Amino acid sequence: MAEAPATEGRVARRQRRNRAALIRSAREVMAEKGVDAATMLEIAERADMGAGTIYNYFKSKDELAVAVLESLMHDLAQRIEVITDTFDDPAEVYAFGIRTVLDIATTDPRWQALLPRAEVIANALFRTMGPFAIRDLRMASQAGRFEVSNPELVWRLSTHALIGAALSITQGEMPDSIKDQVVVRLLCMTGISPNAAVELAARERPPLSGE
Repeated sequence: MAEAPATEGRVARRQRRNRAALIRSAREVMAEKGVDAATMLEIAERADMGAGTIYNYFKSKDELAVAVLESLMHDLAQRIEVITDTFDDPAEVYAFGIRTVLDIATTDPRWQALLPRAEVIANALFRTMGPFAIRDLRMASQAGRFEVSNPELVWRLSTHALIGAALSITQGEMPDSIKDQVVVRLLCMTGISPNAAVELAARERPPLSGE
């Protein structure tokens, strides 16, 4: 995560530490009990804070859950980096990333609970994982694998498509088997041919390390 500014004062440091502690506690509680069953009181107690203190940082459990999801997204981006740093093909780096996001969004209960807030989650995905995805789009384009003149636009559209597809899958409107087709369609947005997109999406994916 972002480092503290060099000029940060004592109060700001304490507030930053408290906010981070609440997010860590919420991640643990929501992983154990689910977003709906987790309570603000339990999260505050896990962080060793008073029940009222949590509302100084988050207006509602929903707002805290979004902050938790953003932290999960950032961690996921770093876990993807560990795997894709071994790839020779920059196009495969991007393909692996979008497929992994789709898989996690449809299997992690903390993601699933917030998918109905599709616009909020898509925007969080754009902000949090954007620096990684946009860089990957640029690198693949520079290598001649993609033809993307506006990587920010491609990623913006992709985030909404990923979250929309994940929501449809988790609600039973589309089968889980549709994921390959979703990834292929998203890869076609990069300018590669449908056949190339199918080949890229079908490549073996190494497993992620633990959270």
